[in-house]
Amino acid sequence: MMIQYVLDTSAVSAIMKNEPVIIARVRRAAPQELGIPQPVLAELAYGIERLPRSKRRAAFAAQFERVRAVFQRVAWTDDVSVRFGEIKAQLERDGRRIEDFDAAIAAHAVSLDAVLVTANVGQMSRVARLHVEDWSGSRR
Repeated sequence: MMIQYVLDTSAVSAIMKNEPVIIARVRRAAPQELGIPQPVLAELAYGIERLPRSKRRAAFAAQFERVRAVFQRVAWTDDVSVRFGEIKAQLERDGRRIEDFDAAIAAHAVSLDAVLVTANVGQMSRVARLHVEDWSGSRR
């Protein structure tokens, strides 16, 4: 079985915070169905590094390590690079740009024809051919 769901930064952050709705949804999926792209890990590492040294930072760092140990990665392949270029160019032409890391994360999901799990449905739904689901239970 291959990756069917690509978790974005908002989804992984919710997992790291042990938010019950997303944890329950993740548990219903087989581990091999879930993947995290490297740009998500980079964003999370940056977020942790920005925090002052504290118990909160240590707790997030521990959760980050747990996530890295549990979830498989979605590789940044040549196809992901091509999809990134297509996505970024199309959004620019449409006047509806998104951040580069968001475009890169979307490119990973599009490359696999997988569903992107995100709480940022409004923004990510701008990307053509991207299937999006919100597992957070919120309606942003």
